[in-house]
Amino acid sequence: MTATEYAPDFIRGITIKQPWTACIVNGDKRIENRPRAWAPGWRLLHAGTEKNMDRAALRDPLVARTIRGRQLHYSAVLAVARITGSHGSYTDDGLCSPWAQSDCFHVGLDDVHELPLPVPCRGALGPWRVPLPVFEQVLLQLPHLERLFQEATS
Repeated sequence: MTATEYAPDFIRGITIKQPWTACIVNGDKRIENRPRAWAPGWRLLHAGTEKNMDRAALRDPLVARTIRGRQLHYSAVLAVARITGSHGSYTDDGLCSPWAQSDCFHVGLDDVHELPLPVPCRGALGPWRVPLPVFEQVLLQLPHLERLFQEATS
């Protein structure tokens, strides 16, 4: 049996339920709501399984407008993004974004790079180690990210 090889430690995958993944990749959702703060850094954005889809979110007008006419992909890496930091639910002016939910941490996302083709992959709860073949497929589709990743690790 061969041991699984993984991508470099600076990158992790995060699994996000649909339709929220599509709202990040295809819209302006730059806050991910989580129960705890997350460390900054690059992440592969993975869409969870269809059976775990957040169906109630489809009734949200903001979500419906963002995903209208788009195909929702499941169990695949759809994009790469950079986590810029995390903060609590409220600022002095209330919630920080129309996408923000109360009573959770808001994980800030930036530099979202959509993959031309989804890369099938299993996800996991919390940040997970990325299998090397998945990481290599991402870099084949988005070769300009190699330079950004080198800057992030130097």
